[in-house]
Amino acid sequence: MIRKLLGRVLRLPKRHGGGRVVIPQRRHGLHRDGIDSCALKVTDRLHESGFEAYVVGGAVRDLLLGKHPKDFDVATNATPEEIHRLFRRSRIIGRRFRLVHVMFGDEIIEVSTFRGGGETVTDETGRVIRDNAWGNQEDDAKRRDFTVNALFYDPAREEIIDFHGGVEDLKRKKLVMIGPPAQRYREDPVRMLRAVRLAAKLGLDIDGATRKPIREHAKLLENVPAARLFDEMLKLLFSGQSWGALMQLREEGLHHGFFPLLDSILANPQGTQFLKLALENTDARIRDDKPVSAGFLFAALLWQEVLQNWARRKARHEKPMPALFAAIDEVEAVQEEKLAIPRRYGTVMKEIWMIQPRFEQRTGAKPFRLLESPRFRAGYDFLCLRAASGELDQELADWWTRFQSADMSQREAMLVKDSPAGSGNKKRRRKRKPNGGNESGQE
Repeated sequence: MIRKLLGRVLRLPKRHGGGRVVIPQRRHGLHRDGIDSCALKVTDRLHESGFEAYVVGGAVRDLLLGKHPKDFDVATNATPEEIHRLFRRSRIIGRRFRLVHVMFGDEIIEVSTFRGGGETVTDETGRVIRDNAWGNQEDDAKRRDFTVNALFYDPAREEIIDFHGGVEDLKRKKLVMIGPPAQRYREDPVRMLRAVRLAAKLGLDIDGATRKPIREHAKLLENVPAARLFDEMLKLLFSGQSWGALMQLREEGLHHGFFPLLDSILANPQGTQFLKLALENTDARIRDDKPVSAGFLFAALLWQEVLQNWARRKARHEKPMPALFAAIDEVEAVQEEKLAIPRRYGTVMKEIWMIQPRFEQRTGAKPFRLLESPRFRAGYDFLCLRAASGELDQELADWWTRFQSADMSQREAMLVKDSPAGSGNKKRRRKRKPNGGNESGQE
């Protein structure tokens, strides 16, 4: 239906060189009532105050594709200070380009002032580090990255304004850069990551001219602040097409700048299978609108490196748990050279890893204590992935599946009577203190 709509309604000449095209509602089919109510409050208030105001970018693109937008951003000719004065619950943010966040309870509408083609401040590589020159709507469209993101929807007139043939490119399933691609990548290297992510997420092909300079300019990502790289990595992982996006990232050589361990992970068939299962499971949860955990995802991304490092240490006769801790520290240090994982995610990631050996302990009170761990569910899901990829015997995962749903008497009956450690394990059990202690120190 969407394809038919785009084909019938939007037979317009391509205008990648610029040129304002106004598409009325009867041709594009989008209605004002399909726009987020908070975004409408912002555009209406700006209109009432004499300013232009449009819903822009990804929201318009996604609506045309029949998708529900995650965010509704607004662009206007009002300055950040003028916007801030109009909305009591708002704040001005940003250095490279100032924006206004207008707050409605837990929802935030991001409002930007039309960017211009005036003076910008760049570093020695051509990356724009400050860009607060204001302009008009046409200037703003030219400053956006891809044609499909340079679409403006006017809720007052229910019109779409298209300067660069973005609607036609949606019809053609093409992702096309506005302006000379190499120059635009030098201005902001993150655009290369965004090209891969959007192409995978939306099912678009990257235009030949847009794709050609990517591999040559991949090293420019080394100059991008770690926080921006991490944000883009999260968007890629939460795109709903993370496996495909990651593979295209590798194909373009972009992963070296922030995920240097990917080649090593994919060199191992078991590692490839594990990572593919983890990402496809995440993609399915996102498509079903279920919650996903960034900490869990990064645990999956780096687990094979931890596992291999751990195995090497145990082969050198290091004790299992200290060897695991040392392996985790080493893998983290390698990854942090390119992209440091924020502590709130890194802590979850490490707890998931450190809980894995405890699933092999199925004697005495240990399984019951593990069930009470706040990381049990995440650790169990991780265990199931390990079993599904062939790393572990499926019987272990099946045992834990049954154990957590059984009643107390059934759990008692399921306990493994003799551990691999034999009598040595019984000796430790006799010496256990009355309060049970915490033999691993992980919680």
